[in-house]
Amino acid sequence: MHAWRWPEDSVLRLVERAKSRDDSEAKALACYGLLLDDPGAPKDNARQMLLRFVDGRPISSVTIAFLEWACSEMATHGKRVCVLVWDNASWHISHEVREWIAQHNRTVKRNGGCRLLVCCLPTKSPWLNPIEPTWLHGKRAIAEADCTLTIADLIDRVCKYYGCERLPLIQQKTA
Repeated sequence: MHAWRWPEDSVLRLVERAKSRDDSEAKALACYGLLLDDPGAPKDNARQMLLRFVDGRPISSVTIAFLEWACSEMATHGKRVCVLVWDNASWHISHEVREWIAQHNRTVKRNGGCRLLVCCLPTKSPWLNPIEPTWLHGKRAIAEADCTLTIADLIDRVCKYYGCERLPLIQQKTA
């Protein structure tokens, strides 16, 4: 629940707002994204985002669901390798995710498809990830200074800004 506002010194700043007690909507929204950087594409389509939002927290099973979807999308675009530039978030480096990626790559080697190449970033080095500036510009473009956006409004604005199709939320699997 952060919002941009203009304080007395006329500099736009991000401030945390208090959530009202009767507000049942989630305080945060998780989003997985892939930045497709295709130097061979026309200039208008050289950079494209693939986004999926999460119903709940980003955990290993949700990461795997996103990776399954992303690999099928990349394969339909004719891509043979997807390079994942990741930080050390627990849902990126979990044993379950690493095992799934290894199994997926073995299957792709046998049957074809899009394999995953994981490049882990050093701790606390977001400037090395090419998607971070894209996220920053998106956050600034969709934020409202005077109101709190609903989850639906936020998803609509993000999808519109990045030119993405609004897809169903990735659901967390419950045991």
